[in-house]
Amino acid sequence: MKPTLVDSSVLLDVATEDPKWLEWSSRELARCAAEAPLLIDQVIWAEVSIRFATVDDAEIAFPRDVFQRSDLPWDAAFVAGKVYARYLANRGGARHPLPDFFIGAHAAVSNLRLLTRDPRRIKTYFPAVELICP
Repeated sequence: MKPTLVDSSVLLDVATEDPKWLEWSSRELARCAAEAPLLIDQVIWAEVSIRFATVDDAEIAFPRDVFQRSDLPWDAAFVAGKVYARYLANRGGARHPLPDFFIGAHAAVSNLRLLTRDPRRIKTYFPAVELICP
């Protein structure tokens, strides 16, 4: 089974005990962890860091023995930029954050599954990525 890149939306559901998504996100994290390694990258780490006062607090919430750190490949950064430019051209002035595209490109370039609650842009711009989503 392929490793699973875990999107910040799922991690934050668990960390904040989101009343709507905690059950789904917890269940899918456990299922994915039983099948293959769980991965996070620098972009995901930056997104979840907003909820924590210190890096130690974030490390406690997302320990390295459960969530392996996976560096964003340089090729993925290039792909993210190209896909983001295509997105902007297709959507006119509409803007979604570039981090979503980094995460999708990382999964695509590294042949990872992606556990996310927000699959819309990934489905459109990275159709080969295997998604685990509601």
